[in-house]
Amino acid sequence: MRILYCGDVVGASGRQVILEYVPALRVRLRLDFVVINGENATHGFGITSKTCDAFYRAGVDVITLGNHAWDQREIIPYIDKEVRLLRPLNYPAGTPGRGAVVYSALGNRKILVAQVMGRLFMDTLDDPFAALDALLKQYSLGQKVNVIIVDVHGEATSEKMALGHFVDGRASLVVGSHTHVPTADAQILPHGTAYQTDAGMCGDYNSVIGLVKEQPLLRFTRKMPTERLQPAGGEGTLCGVYVETDEINGHARVIYPLRIGGRLQPALLPGDQ
Repeated sequence: MRILYCGDVVGASGRQVILEYVPALRVRLRLDFVVINGENATHGFGITSKTCDAFYRAGVDVITLGNHAWDQREIIPYIDKEVRLLRPLNYPAGTPGRGAVVYSALGNRKILVAQVMGRLFMDTLDDPFAALDALLKQYSLGQKVNVIIVDVHGEATSEKMALGHFVDGRASLVVGSHTHVPTADAQILPHGTAYQTDAGMCGDYNSVIGLVKEQPLLRFTRKMPTERLQPAGGEGTLCGVYVETDEINGHARVIYPLRIGGRLQPALLPGDQ
């Protein structure tokens, strides 16, 4: 199967690159499934149902969230009824929404998408390792489901890497979100899981992790509170990873980082250079 995962969508610039590039990428790459992280999509903080619907129309199959899941309060009733919108699996029992869902793709192939949130330097949730382990004991890759995609929303690269190795061979793709900077470690782990510590953001890189530069600079240099942080509005870059999986065992055959548009050095698929 051919999978595209796009990192944190930040503000209008991020939304624009998703709406502009995803429809064409679905056709050109013959994508079977598209996942994006949308937790910063609405004014940089959370997501609304209107934004979700625009992404679905553009060809996005699933949207994951993270620590900003509840910033737009209208999303709380929406997430309970919308199975294409996921929050971290390791929220406590009773939290609205879902942390993992099995979806159907063309040919009745089954794709499990899950998100966990790290605990290092983040809000303390339940153990992401235990939550993921329990889930993967229910859904065996290549048997109950054809593909398993895991979004690890976390601050610490060590924790993300540990989670990748923890499920190596049991997932098709483990990819990090949250830090907004694409890492240069796209690889297939020894037992067949594609991995990248962070996919990077979809947004304006003439910024401080997608935010207008002046306010974060004041916070760092003066240690004083400022006005609410605002997403930068310049030309955006789409950052993500492209993965192909084996039709029999669900393991990854290739993983390529993808960067299109904006300020970053482009990263394209072989044959597109």
